[in-house]
Amino acid sequence: MLYSREHVWVKEEKGTVRIGLSDFAQTELGELTFIELPEPGSHFARSQVICSIDSLKAASDIYAPLSGTVESVNASLNDTEGASLINRDPLGAGWILTMKPDDDNYRKDLLSPEDYRKYTGSE
Repeated sequence: MLYSREHVWVKEEKGTVRIGLSDFAQTELGELTFIELPEPGSHFARSQVICSIDSLKAASDIYAPLSGTVESVNASLNDTEGASLINRDPLGAGWILTMKPDDDNYRKDLLSPEDYRKYTGSE
């Protein structure tokens, strides 16, 4: 698993990547109440707003950790459990979307788990 400086995790899976909000970010945001997901087939450049999320504390944008095309979104985030699933399992069932990267160079802009812990001061 790799991380962006904007607190998004990336997990590689057979030609695509699964993307979600880091545990650090969901803890900072508090109780999540709503997420606006992008449409599958949408293309985003790295650092472009890919979706928005609301919490009891604030509304926040989630930025694309890489350039690519959205292949699927986590429909479970739209049901009665909603965005709170991210609070309960941010690195698992609370994933947000999958993307097909434009190329394999995206890794150079991401942090290892160790570097991300140093970045957030959570060591």
